[in-house]
Amino acid sequence: MITNQAYLFFVFIINGILIGLIFDLFRISRKVIKTNNLMTYIEDFIFWILTGFIVLYSIFVFNNGELRLFMFIGIILGVIIYILLMSRYFIEINMKIINTIKSIIKILFKPINFVFAFLRKIFIKPITFLFINIRKNFTNFSLKMQNIIQKLKKKGQLKPKICKKLKI
Repeated sequence: MITNQAYLFFVFIINGILIGLIFDLFRISRKVIKTNNLMTYIEDFIFWILTGFIVLYSIFVFNNGELRLFMFIGIILGVIIYILLMSRYFIEINMKIINTIKSIIKILFKPINFVFAFLRKIFIKPITFLFINIRKNFTNFSLKMQNIIQKLKKKGQLKPKICKKLKI
C-alpha cells in the first residue's frame, strides 16, 4: 500500500516535471516568435488543455480515477523541481539551438536574397522609374492646362458651354 502510494507520488512528480517542460516549450516559442494577444490566449488555452490531459490521463491510468491530495502535491513538487533545477538550462540550450538554426538559414538564404535584389534592380526599378516619370509629366501637364484655362476664363475667351463641360 505504501509502496504503491510512493510509486504514485513519484509518477505525479514526473507529471509535474513534464508540465514544467511543456511550459518552457511555450516560453521558448514566445521568445522566438513574437505573437499578438489573441495568439497568446490561444497558446495558453492549448497549454492548459495539454496539462489537463496529462493529469487526467495519469490519474485514470495509474490510480483508476481516484483523486488523492498527494497527487497534486507531487505535481506541484515536480514543477518546482523542474523550475529550480532544469528550466534555465533547458531554455538556454534550446535558444542556442534555435539561434544556430536561424544563423544557418540566414547564411543559406543570402545568395537567394542577392539574386532577388539583382532581379529587382534589373526589372522592377525601370518600371517604377517609368511610372514615376509618367505621373510627374501628367501632373505637370494638368497643372499647365489648369493655368491656361484659368487665364482664358479671366480674359473671357471661354464659352459658357465649354466651362460647364470642363466643370470650371
